[in-house]
Amino acid sequence: METPSTWKESAVEKWRNFRFALTSKQAFLDWVQVPPFLDEDGKINEWRNEDLSPTPPEKRTWSWFNWVVFYFSSGFGNWTLGSTMVGIGLNWWQAIIAIFLSQMISSTAMYFNGRCGITYHIGYPCVARSVFGMWGSYYYVAARAALALIWYGVQLYSCAALLDNMFRAIFGHSYTQIPNHIPLSEGITSRRMMCFFLAWLAHLCLARLRPNQLTKFFWAKLIVLVPAMIGLFIFCIANTNGNVGPLYSPVAGDKLGWLVMFGINSGMGNSATYITNQPDMVRWSKKKNGAQWSQLIVNPITVTVSSTLGILATASINNKWGLDLWNQWDLLSAILDRYWSPGPRFAIALCAFCWTFYFMGINIGGNMLPFGSDCTMLFPRYLTIPRGNYLVTFAAFAIVPWKIEASAAIFTKFLSGYGLFMASVASIMICEYFFLTKGNVFISHLYDGSKANKHYYYHKGWNVQATIAYVIGISLPFPGFVGTLGPNVSATATHIFEFGWLLSFWTSFIVYYLICWVWPTRNQRLIKEMGLGWEQMAEELDVIDGTVISGESSSENGVELGKEGVVIQEKSGDQISKEVI
Repeated sequence: METPSTWKESAVEKWRNFRFALTSKQAFLDWVQVPPFLDEDGKINEWRNEDLSPTPPEKRTWSWFNWVVFYFSSGFGNWTLGSTMVGIGLNWWQAIIAIFLSQMISSTAMYFNGRCGITYHIGYPCVARSVFGMWGSYYYVAARAALALIWYGVQLYSCAALLDNMFRAIFGHSYTQIPNHIPLSEGITSRRMMCFFLAWLAHLCLARLRPNQLTKFFWAKLIVLVPAMIGLFIFCIANTNGNVGPLYSPVAGDKLGWLVMFGINSGMGNSATYITNQPDMVRWSKKKNGAQWSQLIVNPITVTVSSTLGILATASINNKWGLDLWNQWDLLSAILDRYWSPGPRFAIALCAFCWTFYFMGINIGGNMLPFGSDCTMLFPRYLTIPRGNYLVTFAAFAIVPWKIEASAAIFTKFLSGYGLFMASVASIMICEYFFLTKGNVFISHLYDGSKANKHYYYHKGWNVQATIAYVIGISLPFPGFVGTLGPNVSATATHIFEFGWLLSFWTSFIVYYLICWVWPTRNQRLIKEMGLGWEQMAEELDVIDGTVISGESSSENGVELGKEGVVIQEKSGDQISKEVI
């Protein structure tokens, strides 16, 4: 831990380095580049840096209890998830069942998609390289980075809306009468811009941290969230005597089945980013089972319980007050409109602060850190996870999220439907790892972009089989997805889109498996020829500080590190053969 004196010395040294970087173009380029990663022969590896390398043991600090806290704090705040399912014909218990089923499916997908990251301690960019190719992976990583950037700005604006509630409750009319100097056409006021800046500043303070340094932050998020959510629920129910009114009108017949599928798909969209992000998070875990079993058990329960509280509380308030509110900030504002006395104002200020803290945690874990991880692959010589975190934080202003919130119900639907594009990615990754390569990943080849990389270069750097499966998987629900943006499409296309995430996932999964069964990739053929068992590369190899070293093997067949790369040794009778991989 740095003392004040060492911190001061470090800051002075950084300032001197920055001043020197401004003396010339070459000095600036040297300053912005991250420390290069050197191969065994002393050459700089352009495909690798500290964060792309496997997580070393000393940074694997997350225990099973940390994962319970993380998934509990992430899942328990899903207050508005049920709002997508009410008013469409599902009654309250049908909506709850749809939410629970969607989260069970999501958690199962998270369980399987995290296996590679937790076994080899590598993030999503490296897993993508192993599946989609050294060059093909750029599309899939960039697509997720773009989604993370947009959602980061949108959720940052949600924090600003909650801060607006808090300041209104604390300062009253002195705050609400702040003059506005921003044109109405911009879609934001001066006071809301101030709140956005403060929320942005709070995110900026945490941008320098990696996931292994955020355990206390997620602990704090859990501590402040639970009382705030339960307190808001108790107020709504007590104020209305628990009368949710006639909001839920039951639907029977064939239409009910489609509505249930729509509800499940909506719930899947809520977890789509976490499914894809799993390797980025679980790579920091101490043990394999800690992260996987924690999310499989905790996530469905907490999301279902919190969504149920949100459905019942907001439905009762809407029924009594004649409103149509579902998000937290509009609900808190409506309460202030009706209860303008010191006690309620203090409670609203405290509640708004706690909800702001929750949205910060969701934004950091679900958007900022994944974007930072993606940047390490897109620009490995210039960006690390902290630098990527800073980049997305500064870019949040550029996407003007207040205009997105103000103008675009259509754009919000686009973001929700975007999950189907990520569903195909996750399904191909799971199929490759569990069914086609037997859980074997060749670590050293994840950092070789040359044609000599016989495992992951595929066809000119692209896994053609995976690309075909991906395109087919997203093409079936795509017309219905376009229909959500305004154009008229057939009822059939709309119903197909209601299967959305599940349809894309299973279509890509089945198509990729069948294609590779008939036309396997070179990597799959090599693994079959080597006779590797389940996760044998993980059992035989240790990963320490990003360097692959030989592990101990009880058999005469084994893996060792040679000068030219990883060597597979096999014995057949009296003959011993070795193959450099």
